[in-house]
Amino acid sequence: MVVYADAIWLLNLCIDCLLLMLTAVVLKKRVKKRRLLLGACIASTIVIFAFTPYAATMTQPLMKLLYSVLIVYATFGFTKIRTFVQTLLMFYFVTFMVGGGLIGVHFFMQSNQLMGGVISARSLSFGDPISWTLVVFGFPLMYYFSKKRISEIEVTEIRYDQIVKVEIAINGAALQLSGLIDSGNQLYDPLTKTPVMILEAACATELFPDWLLQQAQLKQALPEWNEKEPEWATRLRIVPYRVVGQNHGFLLAVKPDEVRIYKGNELLRVTRILIGLSDTKLSSDHEYSCILHPKMFVSADIVSA
Repeated sequence: MVVYADAIWLLNLCIDCLLLMLTAVVLKKRVKKRRLLLGACIASTIVIFAFTPYAATMTQPLMKLLYSVLIVYATFGFTKIRTFVQTLLMFYFVTFMVGGGLIGVHFFMQSNQLMGGVISARSLSFGDPISWTLVVFGFPLMYYFSKKRISEIEVTEIRYDQIVKVEIAINGAALQLSGLIDSGNQLYDPLTKTPVMILEAACATELFPDWLLQQAQLKQALPEWNEKEPEWATRLRIVPYRVVGQNHGFLLAVKPDEVRIYKGNELLRVTRILIGLSDTKLSSDHEYSCILHPKMFVSADIVSA
């Protein structure tokens, strides 16, 4: 039987790269592409050891642990021991989660036969053990599935009744106000699927020009903008929405430069967000002036903690 070591190494390189990417997504860490590739290359070289006299040594649990430490260090670096251990454990969790999913899919695709009182498994076109077809097509699907499930878990764990400090930055200007984390806000831009936070227009006179706030009150499907300020035209969006007991409406939304959220001891930075301008008062007792979308906390970058 001919074994193509270079092809096996390339497959493992791609898999290791996706595992490290998923680990970075879960931990909300920004990793440079060259460090990600370096970590994947180190991880995939374990395949090469299988064809050397050191194969038995590399299968020892202690060597596997040291090898994992090297992979995590090369990819994510080292700041403090607690953070490094958390990253290492998350790397193991992601690896076991995705690998377990592939084994489950492989087991699901098998058909069992009873032969002489013994159950034997007969694979359906994928081969046994797990074939390349299952790995090549199944691994990206498990990556996508795991990423979506983790995002949903993070959303459900957010305390929705919390009021936090919010800072909106746009065109060099900044506005600070209080925001409510509300699970009821599930408004998205239908085209880009960008989450939309709601801002009380009366509190944003320092941030937006008068003509824009007037257009927000009209709620037209085709708003007009001031030709003397063309930079706002590229930021405007129209988001359709529907309120119970009312017909469909249109909400004028603006794309900010960024939104900063001060949540406890953390500073979160969100760039993929739209700000919908509401002409109604959001809080009768002035406790908050905007309603935050829970998805903001999943896609946010942690600036400081």
